[in-house]
Amino acid sequence: MNEQAPNPNTAAHAFGLSPDQQQILDEADKWCRKETLPLAQRMDDEEWWPEDIFRKIGDQGYFGITVPEEFGGVGLDFFTSGLISQAMARYNYALALSYIAHENLCLNNIYRNANDDLRRKYLPDLCSGRATGALGLTEPGAGSDALGSMRTTAKRDGGHYVLNGRKIYITNGPVADTLLVYAKTAPDRGAHGISAFIVQKDYPGFSVAQKLVKMGFRGSQTGELVFDNCRVPAENLVGVENEGVAVVMSGLDLERAVIAPICVGMAERALELSIDYAKTREQFGKPLAAFQMIQSKIADMYTWVETMRTFCYRGLAEGNELEVGGGGRGQYHALSAASIMYAANTLNLVLNEALQIHGGFGYMWEAEINRLYRGNKLLEIGAGTTEVRKLIISRELLGKG
Repeated sequence: MNEQAPNPNTAAHAFGLSPDQQQILDEADKWCRKETLPLAQRMDDEEWWPEDIFRKIGDQGYFGITVPEEFGGVGLDFFTSGLISQAMARYNYALALSYIAHENLCLNNIYRNANDDLRRKYLPDLCSGRATGALGLTEPGAGSDALGSMRTTAKRDGGHYVLNGRKIYITNGPVADTLLVYAKTAPDRGAHGISAFIVQKDYPGFSVAQKLVKMGFRGSQTGELVFDNCRVPAENLVGVENEGVAVVMSGLDLERAVIAPICVGMAERALELSIDYAKTREQFGKPLAAFQMIQSKIADMYTWVETMRTFCYRGLAEGNELEVGGGGRGQYHALSAASIMYAANTLNLVLNEALQIHGGFGYMWEAEINRLYRGNKLLEIGAGTTEVRKLIISRELLGKG
């Protein structure tokens, strides 16, 4: 009997990963378990940042995933960067967030929107991990209205722009060397008067006002940044003056899609820990896994993890096709918001059951499941709150975008 070639429309990887993608994920899983898991406890306990970790990530080839080799990158796709963040989040979700702030919010945004001169100047060090990147958007008092409430200004002064203002809740801010910063170059035009700039930490007038201490994602450095007559070379303008809103919106859609894998990785780890604990912890003379209530929880968690992963992969796959300047509107605007909303909300369900399985031990600060549990809330707030995500989805469906 002759074997038929598999139909690509019905193959298992139509709802998951191709063999090559699975290999990338498996290799990243092994490396992250070995190199990043041992760092997680101290990062959480002390809000500590391992200064050499980005160089190690760069040496492994996990930075510059979407950047062509001519600029120091790997030349793969957006989906692959999501797989790296998924694997990293399984073992050190704080580092996974810093990875995304560097790899996607800063590095990929510069590649997508800057000219070749800026690409050649900044991308090689970002791709190698010799420089750490960050994105400066949110401001004190702005919250979800990041564009409408933006107060940071940039005024042209000869061969420079002079930036004045503050940014807050900036991931990697306290340790960043290179920052992609948004400021208003035409304040009277509102969101249509925003421009994007590359700022180096050694520019006069730039400083870190404070490092913020968090409930979860500890060790991922978060801070408040100050621009006090900060002089930025005019050639560091990214894109066209007053047209930075396209850079912002495209970046936000991709950010939501690539943060969703953090939820998946955390949920996968929570399920793994819960299964191990249920098999080894005994109550009433038998392991927890022997009780039907625990079995029910494990079954629910497995189902939630599988649906999270499938939806997340769709968001990553469609992100591969997002054109430069795209985003902030249309089907992908809604899909990326739905992807992170579903992933974060479902992670909440997974972690709640995981902590219940762990009982009193899970309530202790030093327990790994406790660290995972404390991290979930940020994923319902960052990159647009759950409420903002619902607003985006409903506006697109109702034609009010």
